[in-house]
Amino acid sequence: MAAMSRIGRRAFAFSLAASPLAARTSGLTKLRDLVVYSGERFYSAFPSIVRRPDGEILVAFRRAPDRRLLGRPGVQHTDPNSYCVLVRSHDNGQTWSREPELIYAHPLGGSQDPGLLQLRDGSILCTSYVWTWIDPQTFAKPAGAQLLNQYVFQGGYVVRSDNGARTWKGPFTPPPVPDRGLRDGYGQPLPSYNRGAPCQGRDGRVYWAVASGRAAGEPGTDVHLLISEDRGETWRYSCVIASDPKVSFNETSLYETPRGDLVAFLRTASFDDHTVVARSRDQGRSFEPWVDAGWQGRPHHAVRLEGGRVFLVYGYRHQPFGVRARILDAECANMASAPEFVLRDDGGSGDLGYPWAVALPGRRILAVYYFQRENGTRHIAGGCTT
Repeated sequence: MAAMSRIGRRAFAFSLAASPLAARTSGLTKLRDLVVYSGERFYSAFPSIVRRPDGEILVAFRRAPDRRLLGRPGVQHTDPNSYCVLVRSHDNGQTWSREPELIYAHPLGGSQDPGLLQLRDGSILCTSYVWTWIDPQTFAKPAGAQLLNQYVFQGGYVVRSDNGARTWKGPFTPPPVPDRGLRDGYGQPLPSYNRGAPCQGRDGRVYWAVASGRAAGEPGTDVHLLISEDRGETWRYSCVIASDPKVSFNETSLYETPRGDLVAFLRTASFDDHTVVARSRDQGRSFEPWVDAGWQGRPHHAVRLEGGRVFLVYGYRHQPFGVRARILDAECANMASAPEFVLRDDGGSGDLGYPWAVALPGRRILAVYYFQRENGTRHIAGGCTT
């Protein structure tokens, strides 16, 4: 076993008392906070988590240099040295491997937001996407390309491991959302992308909600469904999940209910940061019109608990900054009425969150997210609840 992080070990030992933030009406009790990974020279963010069939827990995240230490006045989510890495725990999250392992270093630029999915055959998918550094004074932008600061967007990719995240196959390139005219930095059709959890349906297929800019230069983004029947190697376009002329949708996680519905939890823009939900009752052939959940939060992740209920966790990027959760019924039908539970409310700003969760033995839940206090080092933190 790899050496375990002293930070993670210390944080777990400190926090054995139940938190005063526990809400009786939510059915949750917070047990402790912990630190999964922190590197003082790094900006670590956007984690995802899976629990392997043998009980090992993997947390993947994006790690890049903290360029404030080199003179940059603030933080950015794009970096040419941004890599997808992971750490491991063999004791249900009490301790973590000290040095992150590289998942994949894309040859064209910095990778973002690794999204892990544990498949039922034991293999693991990881989704990501790429920004390439350019010189904005000399770069000849192709029509349909997307620029941010000094970067051009290159779209998404998928890698897969068949040996417990020791080695990875790929990258596999998803197709573009059709009829959009979006291009990468080389003028080629832009591969689909997303930050958010795909899911494997009971039919064995993998469902992935991807975001897309709109056609003809229209502002905003919407979300569409891709489906893979070969464990993420190839994908086909299925349908629109959510689109609206006034509201933008992105960073969507999917969840399949016991009845077989696909439920999409969508982040919004131009909608007062409200969570919205869209549902498919026909295995992803179509989605019903999106519905406002009635409360603020973004982005989201849903995990099934013992007994069939659903733990939905999300970032709260308003004062007090932190991470929150709700317990939904098995079919995710009580979105508006489920009580809210505060996991953290001590964040230093809105630059935090992006939680992802996993169910543990003993009716416990481990949620991980990126966090900072007083604008300090961005690190991967977590909270254990029961």
